[in-house]
Amino acid sequence: MPDAKKYRVAYLVTHPIQYQAPLLHQINADPDIYLKAFFASDFSARHFVDPEFGQEIEWDVPLLDGYEHEVLPTLPGTRYPGDAHFDSWRPFSVGLRRRLRAGRFDALWIHGYARVPHLWAMIAARGAGARVLLRDETSALGRSTSRARHGAKRALFTLIDRQVDAYLTIGSMNERHLLDLGLDARKFFRVCYAVDNAWFQARATDARPRRAALQAELGLPTDRPVALYAAKLIERKAPLDLIQAFGRAVSGIAAQQRPLLLMAGDGDLRPQVEVAIEALGLSESVRLLGFQSQQRLAALYELCDVFVLPSAHETWGLVVNEVMNAGKPVVASDRVGSARDLIQDGVNGFVYPFGDIDALAARLRETLADRSRLVAMGVESRRIIDTWSFNQNLAGLKAALVATVGAR
Repeated sequence: MPDAKKYRVAYLVTHPIQYQAPLLHQINADPDIYLKAFFASDFSARHFVDPEFGQEIEWDVPLLDGYEHEVLPTLPGTRYPGDAHFDSWRPFSVGLRRRLRAGRFDALWIHGYARVPHLWAMIAARGAGARVLLRDETSALGRSTSRARHGAKRALFTLIDRQVDAYLTIGSMNERHLLDLGLDARKFFRVCYAVDNAWFQARATDARPRRAALQAELGLPTDRPVALYAAKLIERKAPLDLIQAFGRAVSGIAAQQRPLLLMAGDGDLRPQVEVAIEALGLSESVRLLGFQSQQRLAALYELCDVFVLPSAHETWGLVVNEVMNAGKPVVASDRVGSARDLIQDGVNGFVYPFGDIDALAARLRETLADRSRLVAMGVESRRIIDTWSFNQNLAGLKAALVATVGAR
């Protein structure tokens, strides 16, 4: 029963999020915490058209099961057109303070600071006697910030910090950036960016007996190593860097013996990617798979030998968590936030300087030449990701509650 639990936590976020749903379920199932989520909109649970994919997305996991939730009312005229997305102020939610008081919530956990309604919610929580816990992805990775802009952000966080009792940090780069903004590390509690490890591990196990069938479906020879890219084909994800590097990595290898590159995802760079593949003579070695469901991605993770993420800016990159649950090594650029915490260079993958095509090519050539080493590195990936989980999230949240609300 909710009243029998030690802590009552309200959670404020723009909309139901695929990766967060199982975490909210697990938190609410804990004997110490009652959790209720408040959304600005539930558009993602009803329908979701990703503008960068240009198609409607259907999630493989339920977004609203296992925890209480409510869509907050909004100020008239402040919903995003069609109620299909959100921005820095739309929709502008109201009525939170009254709900926090009525629900006798001890704390309000807010996901994201860069929205006017969320800043207002911090003040509302104070008025309702609730502690404020803030979690955000912010980091300096891949950002060329001017001194003036950095100064403005530092000034904003000086004001935010007066309202926030604890920061639920997602990883080391997030913490480093918050320190650079002048915040006190004693207010940091690690609630790492994680995925549902058990779900992805189970999907990988289910897919393993069907690997040969998937290879046959995709027309893949079984005797060649496979590299996988799973991200949107957009500039920020740098798919063209990968094509160039892969071309250099397999140069000199006979076409019938070359490693393979699978690219799962779609986006506005697809025509340029197709041109680059053709120009480099890689049509027999690179396969564009288009958008893939999460269930299908899990099977591709199990199929591949190594995963590659060459992004120019990735505050975290949860796809790295996902593929590590399938026991695969990862090659990522140094602009990928998760690389700093999850990739141990030479142990379970490699980190290279973003934009250095030769460095990426060398890593690909090195890893794809030794499949037995890739297997050993994959074992290390699984060992590392087992420690980066929802269980850690729950422990971090409880530590923040003890520090801000008090031990009970």
